[in-house]
Amino acid sequence: PRSTLFPYTTLFRSMLGELRSRALQRGWATGKVEVKSGASLRRPLSAALHRAVRDLAVRHRAPDRVDDVLGVLKAFALKANPEGTGMRDKWQPGIDVPATRGRADSGDIEIDLVELFTCVAELAADVGTGLVLLLDEMQDLGADDVSALCAACHELSQSGAPLVVVGAGLPHVPSVLAASKSYSERLFRYLRIDKLDPAAAEQAVRTPVQREDAEIDDDALAALYETSGGYPYFVQAYGKAAWDAAPGERITAADVIIAGPEAEAELAVGFFGSRLERATPAEREYLYAMAELADLNGAPDEAVPTAQVAEHLGRKASSLSPARDSLLKKGLVYATERGFVAFTVPHFGRFLAGKAA
Repeated sequence: PRSTLFPYTTLFRSMLGELRSRALQRGWATGKVEVKSGASLRRPLSAALHRAVRDLAVRHRAPDRVDDVLGVLKAFALKANPEGTGMRDKWQPGIDVPATRGRADSGDIEIDLVELFTCVAELAADVGTGLVLLLDEMQDLGADDVSALCAACHELSQSGAPLVVVGAGLPHVPSVLAASKSYSERLFRYLRIDKLDPAAAEQAVRTPVQREDAEIDDDALAALYETSGGYPYFVQAYGKAAWDAAPGERITAADVIIAGPEAEAELAVGFFGSRLERATPAEREYLYAMAELADLNGAPDEAVPTAQVAEHLGRKASSLSPARDSLLKKGLVYATERGFVAFTVPHFGRFLAGKAA
């Protein structure tokens, strides 16, 4: 089966959690990894697959076969220790079998991951099931790990092995993968998750409200949708604030209006502020210029030409390349097409334009 990537949604964790639940209901083993920027994939991936192998071991009738796979997994995991690490300081993966020698232990993550995925997938096939590996924050993968993941998924697609990789990340994940392996665009199926339509947003709010034996007026739902723009995380943030603001068991449009500043203040700190803090002064200058241009165009969430950013700042485009490239790597902006950049999270431009004012 082809691997699947879901570019951009603030509901990654709940979505991946739902996918994990459905996989378990079908008897598939699962493992989940939250990618950390600057950290190797080898260690968290080892822990995730260890859990999945334990799920498979319960149904496997040959303990020795399971131990063989665990031995390969341990060999893979131990390579997470830097060269020259002493026994006392060496990280141990908590796998109670000897590490296998000669499989998934070369130290080359691409070679090792192909061997490990193949080995684990064969174990799943033994019991007539499969394995789902869930990866969150894929845009933070290092270059070597991206290359290894693509190579391993390519090998799985060729052999038809029952291991599926489902990833979630920001909009530039496809370009990250394409830069690593030219065949990645054929290897993965990309699904873009964007804003909810009014009916879906209504269901997302009305269902939990009714579960608490409360109600929300239709005009309140309309006001909440207009304020949030239908973006899932914002629907949740404004909905929560309106719930807290309502004095009784019915949420009105007035409650939504009253709750607006509270929701915006929370987003400013926890959602937008945390992202702005990751930017250097030069990168912030670039972000503010993008926001000011988008605001002038009357479309704060739309892409802007990089040439206009340079012109707006009175600088040469080449002098801004380092800041732009760093923002791309940090996942704060992404290239919608050649010569255009946009913010990876909705309403970020509006937030920056408000701060600049």
